[in-house]
Amino acid sequence: MARIKYYYDTETCKYERVKVKTQDVILNFLGLSSLIVAVAVGLLMLYNSYFESPKEVMLKNEVAELEYYYENLNAEVNKLNKILAALEKRDDDIYRVVLGAEPIDPSIRDAGIGGVDRYAEIRNKNIDHKELILSLSETVDKLKRKMYIQSKSYDDIVQLADNKAKMFAAIPAIQPISNKELIRLASGFGNRIHPVYKVKKMHTGIDFSAPIGTPIYATADGTVTKVKVRFSGYGKLVEIDHGFGFKTRYAHMHEFEVEEGQKVKRGQIIGYVGNTGLSTAPHLHYEVIKNNKRINPVHYFFNDLNPDEYEKVIELASIENQSLGM
Repeated sequence: MARIKYYYDTETCKYERVKVKTQDVILNFLGLSSLIVAVAVGLLMLYNSYFESPKEVMLKNEVAELEYYYENLNAEVNKLNKILAALEKRDDDIYRVVLGAEPIDPSIRDAGIGGVDRYAEIRNKNIDHKELILSLSETVDKLKRKMYIQSKSYDDIVQLADNKAKMFAAIPAIQPISNKELIRLASGFGNRIHPVYKVKKMHTGIDFSAPIGTPIYATADGTVTKVKVRFSGYGKLVEIDHGFGFKTRYAHMHEFEVEEGQKVKRGQIIGYVGNTGLSTAPHLHYEVIKNNKRINPVHYFFNDLNPDEYEKVIELASIENQSLGM
């Protein structure tokens, strides 16, 4: 119940009841309300200066969690970069050196992607931690580009290795007949006494003396391009194209075991020793041709000879004696 207030009226010498105006009530209410609001705002500001709101706590936790995941992702990217760097070094310093290829230029490995700003969409967005997102995006994109270049390099290496293997298989690296005792080499490459004309002439191959019917082996992988029968000169002849500029020729044969167009492997029997054509005794005349030039076959007998045996074959081939045929 509201208190009733009185005042003493000197004119009437009586206590009169105080009459409160509506305007005064409103003003008093507004003043009190303003004071309450001011105190509340002050208390709220004081509270916020010392204590975090639930929303702030939630946002701070989210930021801390995002930073944690960012650091972990960044650490993983750095690990991948180190692994990739090791692969690049092995690629340049081992694989390409062994296969005779030039290392990839660092400027190619580290090249960026030109053109428009790839990260414009991120830059234009009003998002928190924009710089962290941009930095990680750029790092990941660079890693992806380097991995792509490395994968292409491995494709090249596989191709190089395949070509190198084919090239090794194309080198005439064994003797064309079995010669373990090293007694079959009868005449070497170079100027030798011709068996018919008895004058020194260029002998363009190596003669292996052997009984008629002794197996003759292909000295490298290749394709048979000639199977000829002549009554003079080379007599019965087989020629094999090994690719990479290499050809071999086998002359004065007795019988053939191959035909033109046939694929052969190193060590495969292609025929047998004979005494056909311009020949004075059963033997195999063997030639090696590199880039259309006949060269000394003895320099290629390294697959089936140890160093001492190879030296002995070189010595025997250097003796200037009489050849057994063309």
